[in-house]
Amino acid sequence: MARRIFAGFLFLLALDSFAREPIKSPPPIQAKIVRARDLGIPFEGTPGKLNSITDVPGVEVGYTTLISGEGKLEVGKGPVRTGVTAILPRGHASLNDPVYAGFFSFNGNGEMTGTVWVEDGGFLEGPIIITNTHSVGVARDAVIAWRVKQGAADKTGYWWSTPVVAETWDGWLNDINGFHVKPDDVWHALDTAHGGAIEEGSVGGGTGMICYEFKGGNGTASRKIDIRVSKDFLPRSFVVGVFLQANFGRRPQLTIAGVPVGKEIPGEVYKQESGSCTAVVATDAPLLPTQLKRLARHVSLGLARTGTISGNGSGDLFIAFSTANPNVANSDQVTHDVQTIPNDLMDPLFVGVVQATEEAVVNALIDNHSMTGRDNHRVDALPHDRLREIMKGFR
Repeated sequence: MARRIFAGFLFLLALDSFAREPIKSPPPIQAKIVRARDLGIPFEGTPGKLNSITDVPGVEVGYTTLISGEGKLEVGKGPVRTGVTAILPRGHASLNDPVYAGFFSFNGNGEMTGTVWVEDGGFLEGPIIITNTHSVGVARDAVIAWRVKQGAADKTGYWWSTPVVAETWDGWLNDINGFHVKPDDVWHALDTAHGGAIEEGSVGGGTGMICYEFKGGNGTASRKIDIRVSKDFLPRSFVVGVFLQANFGRRPQLTIAGVPVGKEIPGEVYKQESGSCTAVVATDAPLLPTQLKRLARHVSLGLARTGTISGNGSGDLFIAFSTANPNVANSDQVTHDVQTIPNDLMDPLFVGVVQATEEAVVNALIDNHSMTGRDNHRVDALPHDRLREIMKGFR
């Protein structure tokens, strides 16, 4: 049976195959984490304090990481290289105070449940869960059970929930048909979600993922945004954060800060375009659902900067939400006053999404390690020293 590893201890684990007992509360991050900017990669824009989706006030992220076994695949036994990621828009208050949201499918060969109601109703009414393709069902049901556990029905006495659960495929490294993600794994990710610094790379739902035929997984980044009406007015400042589960792209496509890195480091895992990307955009800028859908669309441009073409087999599904306008879903009053930013002033937000998406992909590659999984399938991490050499050669 796969044992849980909470992501806060992931940096202490061996690089290829490891297991730990569950950690019931999020430990502090103490080790030096190497991210893209630490290697001197030049990115545009100004990041938030943590350069993370958690720079948006209130946003919390939690993981359950499942890693056990090695060698030949035995369906139902392993090896296991998978997990669950939970994102709570307003932290654990999300259940009682929905956020405006918008959804965009860039390429639909994937799944993100609950988005029909996001599209129609304009609200995200709970957490976002990201896991592997064959665990979407159990994760969805687990979220409903977790929400029921949290409290009573709504004020009308009505029990109703359509959770947002997304996926990418980890079957190259993981016993995906062994169904190792269980309801309590989803609960653990939800219960331990926290703000502040979060792990990247091979943790949570990103554990078994592959990006540009290097070890992929979770990546995050943020941008500070100033919106000014004119030079005569002080700007209003906001934050845009992106979190993504990166599992896409062929090696020769990989481009980092305009440099064709993938062509300089030959290697192959797949024989054809394969993989997907689930992305979550968060902001404290006051935006309406239609505007948030536009924000979600711009993830596509950030991914394109890293080289992907989003092939036929790629499920590239994006959701964006705003933590502004609290309590506007409250039916205790007939009308609510809502703030929003005019469309004509949204360009800085679009820029922030594109820049943060690009950097989040590179962070997923750099803050990572090589991994061996089922049938001794091995995926190497992007080598930092070689990357530095390549980047210097193109300057």
